[in-house]
Amino acid sequence: MAEGVRPIALITGGTRGIGRAIADALAVDHRLLIGGRDAARCAEIAATYPDAIGWPADLDDPVAVAAAAADVNRLDVLVHSAGIAEGAVVAETPRDTWTRVLQTNVVAVADLTRVLLPALRSAGGHVILINSGASMRAAPGSAAYAASKAALTSFGDALREEERGRVRVCSVHPGRVDTDMQVALQSRKGRDYEPSEHLRPQSVAAAVRVAVDASPEAMIESVIIRPANG
Repeated sequence: MAEGVRPIALITGGTRGIGRAIADALAVDHRLLIGGRDAARCAEIAATYPDAIGWPADLDDPVAVAAAAADVNRLDVLVHSAGIAEGAVVAETPRDTWTRVLQTNVVAVADLTRVLLPALRSAGGHVILINSGASMRAAPGSAAYAASKAALTSFGDALREEERGRVRVCSVHPGRVDTDMQVALQSRKGRDYEPSEHLRPQSVAAAVRVAVDASPEAMIESVIIRPANG
């Protein structure tokens, strides 16, 4: 990369929660593309960083993804932070919930990665998958979400070997994180919410930063980060 040229990072789900914390962590030395569904919100968040721009797209719409990616010719970091957490016990989870969760958490991730692989290869870039501890240990009532994250792990493993030497791939598996999504999850389970029992989004962002900062001959392949209190 030419001297003085800032590497480019696209962060899906970059307007809030973990994605926003990752944007904060990368903004110091990356030019950011802030991904999200709402164009106005993407632009609002992008305006808080130097040289950042909004990158609005419905990731479940392949036509919208192709259009949004058309002008991305080089990409140093692709962070997949967008995702949904839906579902109930298996006996009460209908087919359309399974379809929606797998579509957003796996299919959309794979398709966006495919579209952007030429730009990532050009940069010798990174793909960072924000996964979940649920991919390794599914709790009752989380079958659809946990299955999607287990599939995301396998996707990352396959992509890593296919692109080894061209693109680096890291799966980040956080435990409970203090986000709006986690508040909603705990509410559905009828539990009281205590932020101190959760990771801060900034802690997950710090793990992403470690992966991105790996020296050129090294690849951080997987990171597990859990609350210190269990």
